[in-house]
Order: sequence, then C-alpha cells, then structure tokens
Amino acid sequence: MKEMKLEDFKYDMERCIGCGGCRWVDHIYMSGVKYGQRCPSIERYLFNDHLASGRLKIANALIEKRLDYSPYLLEVIYQCHLCGACDVGCKRNLDLEVLSALEGLRVRAVEDGQGPMPEHKVCAENILEKKNRYGGSEKSRFNWMDNKSYPKPEKKNWSELLYFVGCASSFVKKSLAKSTADLLNKMGIGFSVLNEEGSQEWCCGHPLIVTGQIKDVKDIVEHNLKLIRDRGAKTVLTNCAECYKTLKVDYPKIMGFSTEDLGFKVIHLVELIDDLIGKNEIKFNKKVKMKATYHDPCNLGRLSEPWFYWEGERKKYGVLEPPKIFRRGTHGVYDPPRRILTSIPGIEFIEMIRYKENAFCCGFGGGVKEAFNEFAVWTASKRIEEVEEIGVEAIITACPYCEQQFEEAVKRKTLNLKILDIAELIHLAL
Repeated sequence: MKEMKLEDFKYDMERCIGCGGCRWVDHIYMSGVKYGQRCPSIERYLFNDHLASGRLKIANALIEKRLDYSPYLLEVIYQCHLCGACDVGCKRNLDLEVLSALEGLRVRAVEDGQGPMPEHKVCAENILEKKNRYGGSEKSRFNWMDNKSYPKPEKKNWSELLYFVGCASSFVKKSLAKSTADLLNKMGIGFSVLNEEGSQEWCCGHPLIVTGQIKDVKDIVEHNLKLIRDRGAKTVLTNCAECYKTLKVDYPKIMGFSTEDLGFKVIHLVELIDDLIGKNEIKFNKKVKMKATYHDPCNLGRLSEPWFYWEGERKKYGVLEPPKIFRRGTHGVYDPPRRILTSIPGIEFIEMIRYKENAFCCGFGGGVKEAFNEFAVWTASKRIEEVEEIGVEAIITACPYCEQQFEEAVKRKTLNLKILDIAELIHLAL
C-alpha cells in the first residue's frame, strides 16, 4: 500500500503564487464573469481559506506547526468537493499537484485524530460493517436482478466482461442497474456480476478515500481486486462515475502501481455504447424529441485520466527525475456521451457554458453531501441556473450521484426540468 504523506507536496504548497487559476475558468473559455468561476467552495464561502491556494497555505502551516486544528479549520478542510477543477486550472500554467495536496491534507487530519467529520464516520461504519455506504443488508445488494432475465451463470461460462454495479445502483437507483443489464442483454453482450455468497462485490470505497480514511480502505481495495482478478475479467464495466474513477485511478494510486498494471480495463457504459456506435453495431430507432444538455461528472471527466505511478525526487530548479506524467484533466471521458446524444434521433443537444474539464461540480462529492448537505444542494442549484440559462428541458448525466443532486435542487426550485441518466435514455432510444 502506497503511503500518502502531506510533506511530499511541500514544494507545490510553497510555489503557489495565488494567481487565481484555481478559481477562475481561463479567459479564453469564458463567456462572461457570471459563469467564470470553477470552484464552488470559494464562490459559496467567499474567503480565501476556501480556495485551493488558501488551503495549500493552511497545509504548509500545519506541517511547519505554525497552525493548529480548530472546528473551523476542519470545516475549511472538508468544505471542498475535491472535484479537481482547481487542479485543472493550476496545471494550465504551473503543473502543481494541487488536488493531491488537498487529499493529503485530509489524510493528515485523520492521522492526527482530527478528521473526518462526524457524518463521514457514520458512512464509514456502514461501509466497513455492511460493505455499502447506505448500511443496507448485503443480502439485498442484488435484489434488483430478475432471475429470469439475469440467470446466475455457471463458473465455466463466466464472461470476460464484469459489471461492477456499485452502491447507488444496488440500493437506491435500482432502475439504473436494471437498465444497464437490459442494455447488455439487448446487445447480446455476455456479462457477469460479483454476486456469489461469501465473495460479493463490496462498496468501491470512494467515500473513505475522499475523506482521508485511506488506511481503512485497504481491505476493501484488496477484496474487490482479488474477486475481479480471480474471475478472470478482462474488462470491468461501471455506470457510476465514482466507481469508475475509484477502480481506474484510486486503486492503483493506493496500491502503488499504474492503471495499466491493474490487469483489467475499466470502462464506463458510455465508452462501450460509443464504441458500438462507431462499429455500426447499434442504431437508435426510436425518436426522442428533447432539447437537452449534458453534465460532465467530475469523476468521469477531469478526474478519470489513467494514474501513472511515479517515484523519484526533485532536483535543482524543481526538475523531476525521472520525468513525471502529469494528469491535466483534458483526456477525460468527454466525447463518448456527446456522440451518443447526437446519435439519438430527435435530441437537440446544447452545451452548457462550462463544460468538459471546466464543468462546475454537481455538489455531491468529496464527502460534502454527508457533512454539508446545504452546501451540496447550493452547488447543484448553481449548476441548474446554468442549465436554465441555455434554455433546455433536460439535463443528462452519467453518474447516479449527480442525478440525485440535480433532482433535489430542481425539486427545491420547483422547476419543470427533466433529470436523466444516459443509460436510461439509451434504453429508451433503443
């Protein structure tokens, strides 16, 4: 297991020049100041301690023992979605590891016995005891399955494609799990799930990772990796952006190797469908008349680039030896969902003002939903305002947590706006 030390990012903390790249979308992408900010935290709380540059100074002060913990300081540390928007902004200019430093700050808070927030501990107990974030019975994880439609295959017939369902689809958004399985069946794609008694899929561990509880997640990572590898799966499919990023990026990062060394490929449903469209193996026959936009989930977009394991040192003038591959957020899963939407007859697709690597977060991530729900809903509401600005009737996304956030924000605003997961829209169009 790779140990994350906050001190590893001291160079990055000290070189932050406070340029504002972590706050503002680069001017060449801006249509105006109204939607010019990329960081929900500073937009909501206004003070610089809620900006990445401020948090880096806080982290450095903690390392140098010039600052001690307080209830307010813990709120500052955890009132952040870890959405990666600041990291993308910084890497347009300086290539500082902003997001890794913010993650390291939370790990340090937990190690020092200060973090996480009480609400995070409740979620952690659910995951560690019940193996899912909701605390539901593990026996009910696969209740969404219809045995007639999804028979349990014999081990000799295990497919090389494994569907990793995730907590949201298993316990809350069961229609998403069924839609995904239906799509695979309709397309004649064989698949299996980890539903054997005694060796079931566990929560991917994302809530523990983002709240700094890295040591507690080790057994979960090893459990899921072992089951996937023992199954002999060559491809692991998800319909959840959190599971996607956790399996593809965080597991290698935590265990100390690169994504390419996982032993299997991690793909999101949109990548599979896009590939089949490109091969003319899917045609959408049903017209879906709808003016729609697409929201890029942070974990499917800017945070989803492969992880490259690096171990080295900084030399004179900050030169890295050996050279390091930086993840700048520009090669996330952006085009597949857009190609899918523009392939469906009747869909009039309109981009939001902030999109792809500059997309504004939905508000759910980073443990904010559990500990600061009003901030989470506020963030989603700001995104909905952007949707209203472009005059569409539906927002499509590819993560059940984004969908949940938008549904809550729309309900509070009493808007007539449809919120759809792209899997359900594909199912409808077929």
